Amino acid sequence: QVHLVESGGGLVQPGGSLRLSCAASGSIFSINAMGWYRQAPGKQRELVAAITSGGSTNYADSVKGRFTISRDNAKNTVYLQMNRLKPEDTAVYYCNAEAMPAYSGSSYSNYWGQGTQVTVSS
Repeated sequence: QVHLVESGGGLVQPGGSLRLSCAASGSIFSINAMGWYRQAPGKQRELVAAITSGGSTNYADSVKGRFTISRDNAKNTVYLQMNRLKPEDTAVYYCNAEAMPAYSGSSYSNYWGQGTQVTVSS
């Protein structure tokens, strides 16, 4: 199975920065798109940012200009640099990867991390 391990969450003051990391492990043949989602209490899970294997990115309007997604294909790792954080960014952040296990013939599946808490507060 493909496993995603996240790190980097925590408590930060408004205007501060955090960098989230998500490393994919297991018997992986390849990874296509990777992304970050977040879910605040009482709200739907929403896409924050996504990046393709070729480096094309997509951001939610609420984070454009403040967040940057990147990836290191050699390490099977995706990052989310979060700057100028706001209280409304407070949520559980989840990593997602579209990956093909090594034992699979040709199919990709979506995998999720366990989630990491980001709290922006004074």
